[in-house]
Amino acid sequence: MGLKSTVGRQLAPRIQDLAPGLTSGFVREALNRAIDGVGPLAPAAAAADKQLTEQRGSVERAIHEVIENNVRMAGAQGFLTNVGGLVTMAVTIPANVTGLALLQCRMVAGIAHLRGHDLDDPRVRNAILALLLGEDQVHDLVKRKKIPSTPMALATAPAHDPTIDGVISAVVASDIIARVAGKRLATTVGRRVPVVGGVVGAGADGYATWKIGRYADRELLPRKR
Repeated sequence: MGLKSTVGRQLAPRIQDLAPGLTSGFVREALNRAIDGVGPLAPAAAAADKQLTEQRGSVERAIHEVIENNVRMAGAQGFLTNVGGLVTMAVTIPANVTGLALLQCRMVAGIAHLRGHDLDDPRVRNAILALLLGEDQVHDLVKRKKIPSTPMALATAPAHDPTIDGVISAVVASDIIARVAGKRLATTVGRRVPVVGGVVGAGADGYATWKIGRYADRELLPRKR
């Protein structure tokens, strides 16, 4: 386990003490807002359909644009929430966590929509959240029976199992908080230069979002609408 992961796991409970709202519920709220739209962000399906129109009906090119657009936004919010240095960590980590969860949910939901999955289906919503963990983490959790199956299997399960909802939300929330907290502490403690921390934060968030997007692209197979 790397430095950022180790530090993140140790710091995550303290971040939740500083921001009690960062429980597993924030993950579901981020997903709901990503799908429904919030502020200047259009609903995930509408944004994906816009890309489909611009790419003249090519689903694959539209998915590429959905990933690229959200990667750029994730990098921007990663910079803005990492420029304050150690002093503002207690404020900006919760903002970074919720912002990153929202954008990554929006990206994966857009991909799912373009592949013909129903975003109102709770099975699909669980699959979207599972994809946020990344391929290696998903495989590890399935192997250890922490989650029941892969995201595609979750999305196409014969029936929705409500008991899975809380399990996936809790795992995803813990993972996102740990990653963000570990990244933030490692960069600011190691460098002590706020602007450099912002650049590192932008790169880390953008790259993590890109990896999740590529995983979702591979994992979510087409379905008839």
